[in-house]
Amino acid sequence: MPLIFTKRFKKAYQQLPRPIQNKVKKALRLLDENQRYPSLQVKRIQGTDKLYEGRIDQKYRFSFEFDGEDILLRNVDNHDKCLKNP
Repeated sequence: MPLIFTKRFKKAYQQLPRPIQNKVKKALRLLDENQRYPSLQVKRIQGTDKLYEGRIDQKYRFSFEFDGEDILLRNVDNHDKCLKNP
């Protein structure tokens, strides 16, 4: 499934520290290969019908949704900020 980056995701990504950006790249490679990869811990965001979160590390998450054959990447940030406004 192709990964589609929203402007919001790109902007949030650019504001992350370089080591976290590298972790994001790795997580997105895993997501592209297998959405059920165990370390990503992909799950639906509570209170939503179609939004999902994936784990980057203990502190950081990314949010996305399935859009037909694509994965639309919506946000990336620390856990609370990302899930407050996915």
